[in-house]
Amino acid sequence: MEGKGFRDRIQDFSSRNAVVVGVSCDPPADNRAFRDKFAFPFDLLSDEDRSVSMHYGAAESADQEYPKRVSYLIDPEGRIARVYGAVKPADHPDEVLAALDEFDELG
Repeated sequence: MEGKGFRDRIQDFSSRNAVVVGVSCDPPADNRAFRDKFAFPFDLLSDEDRSVSMHYGAAESADQEYPKRVSYLIDPEGRIARVYGAVKPADHPDEVLAALDEFDELG
């Protein structure tokens, strides 16, 4: 599961001043229970009306049952720096950390 990889590497993200946030279309109580069950040290936000999912292209409509699984790396100015549409959950945290390292080298 992708979230476990981010959980297990959270110190690596924190040391780069990166904030990890998950978004799900599940209700807040379900997200809270899921976060607690897996001891995620980051927030899981609820997008029950799918407005965020539609805005970012993860859902085509408010009645889409399962939005796409998409990750976004957002820069300090609030701009989308990278879009990850198809990821391998086991590799994804390392992929994002590598991108953060690239940004550090450029900055």
